[in-house]
Amino acid sequence: MNIGLYFGSFNPIHNGHLIIVNHVLNETGLQNIWLILSPQNPFKTNDELLNENKRLSLIKKSIRGDKRITVSDIEFQLSLPSFTINTLGYLKENYPQHIFSLIMGSDSFQTLHKWKNFKAIISDYKILIYRRPGFEIENKINAKIKILNAPLLGISSTEIRKLIKEGKSIRYLVPEKAREEIERNHYYNKLHL
Repeated sequence: MNIGLYFGSFNPIHNGHLIIVNHVLNETGLQNIWLILSPQNPFKTNDELLNENKRLSLIKKSIRGDKRITVSDIEFQLSLPSFTINTLGYLKENYPQHIFSLIMGSDSFQTLHKWKNFKAIISDYKILIYRRPGFEIENKINAKIKILNAPLLGISSTEIRKLIKEGKSIRYLVPEKAREEIERNHYYNKLHL
C-alpha cells in the first residue's frame, strides 16, 4: 500500500491540516495517510505543548469515520526527542509491505538539510511538498519531490492557541469534536497542558 506520512505536533490539529490531507489523498496515488503524532519535536520547545495523549484524542475525534486517514502514536514508544529518521527506520522494519512517502510544507522542506541523517531520508523517500506562504521551494539537496498545489489557508496551531488564551472562538478553525473537547477541558489554558 502507498502511504503518506504526515508528521507533526498537531498542537492542536486544525482544519488546515485536514484540508491538506484530503487534497493529498485526492491528487496523488496515496491510499492512506498516517498522521504521525510527535510527542516532542526537536525543533520546538515544550512550553505550550499539550500532553501527547490529549493531542492524540483530539486527532482521533477529528478523523473518526475517515478510513483513508490513520493516526499513529508510534513515536510515543521511541526515544525522545522524535527524530524522523528513527521513526522511518521503525516503520520500514515493521511494515515492509508498505511504500512510504513524506508529506511536508515548503517551510519544513527549507530546513530538511538540518534534520538528523537527512541524506538517508532524501535517498530513500519521496517527499510531497505543499506550498506555505513565504517559503519558496528550492531543491538544493536533490530530494525526490513532488510539489502539490494544495489550498493555502492562514490557519496555524499557534494562532489557535492564542485565540484560546484570549477567550476568543476557535469554531470553524478546528474540527467540531476537537473544539468541544478543547473547550470542555480548558485545553491550552496554562494549567491544562
